[in-house]
Amino acid sequence: MNITVTQLYALLSEKIDKDTAENLTAYIEAKIDKTAHLASKEDLANTKTDMIKWFVGLFMALALMVIGLYFKK
Repeated sequence: MNITVTQLYALLSEKIDKDTAENLTAYIEAKIDKTAHLASKEDLANTKTDMIKWFVGLFMALALMVIGLYFKK
C-alpha cells in the first residue's frame, strides 16, 4: 500500500490538529529523503558480479604464486 505525504497529512489532520499533522508529515518526509541514497537490487547485483571477478582474479594470482614457490625448490 503506497500512500503519499499529502494523503498522510489529510488522514492525520482528521485525527489530530493541523499543526501537529503538518510537523509530523514534514518529519516523515525528511526521513524518507534520507533513504533515497540506498542501493537498489540492480546495484547489489552489479556489486556481486564485480566481487566474484575480483575473487577469481585473486585466487588465480595466489595459485600461480604457490605453483611458482613449488617449482622454485
